[in-house]
Amino acid sequence: MHTIKGVLFDMDGLMIDTEKWLQKYYVQAAQELGFPMKPEHVLEIRSLPAEYAIPKLKKLVCEDFDYHAVKNLRKLYMSQHIEKYGIKKKKGLDELLSYIKASGLKCSVATATPPDRTRQYLSQLNILEYFDQIVCASMVKHGKPQPDIYIEATKRLSLKPQQCIALEDSPNGVLSAYRAGCITVMVPDLTQPDEETARIIYKKANDLSQVIDIIKNINSKSDTY
Repeated sequence: MHTIKGVLFDMDGLMIDTEKWLQKYYVQAAQELGFPMKPEHVLEIRSLPAEYAIPKLKKLVCEDFDYHAVKNLRKLYMSQHIEKYGIKKKKGLDELLSYIKASGLKCSVATATPPDRTRQYLSQLNILEYFDQIVCASMVKHGKPQPDIYIEATKRLSLKPQQCIALEDSPNGVLSAYRAGCITVMVPDLTQPDEETARIIYKKANDLSQVIDIIKNINSKSDTY
């Protein structure tokens, strides 16, 4: 196994505790617009861009599901929530970012969230400076679960995918990182890895601080070869 030289982060549900609110407001927005969306439907579209989310929701919810109308209302509710309550870091994030910086590892965000909102969130949490690169779905041809985002992130760090650990909280994100060839670690948020996801992850971590030992362990083994 290659020495780890870079760490790639998803954002919502991985670094920041927003997924449960995104789920809540998706359902609220959909039901207010007359669509019978359920919380479990939102789990299916985590990290997915419109090209994949729209057909999936038409199948899961109803054929006339208006994705853009629902998403726009959800974004309004989410903005109001963040304005009132702010956003919170996930457990272990500061510890992991400090370790990455002290160890001289490269670091990138790889997220489905738009660039302006990504920078806004990271700035609000005072962690923007830790990241060498920010790669969003809008910057590549295909979003998650396709590998484009992670391939682009590794290129921008001048690293091979095999030299990078990718951190994800959802199956769609895990699949994207795995397809790119990254060493994929799942840090579950709303759901634990299912059987298919468990087969393709390298490890599962209960929180971000546990990723430190995973990196140390991989690099200690690679040093012996």
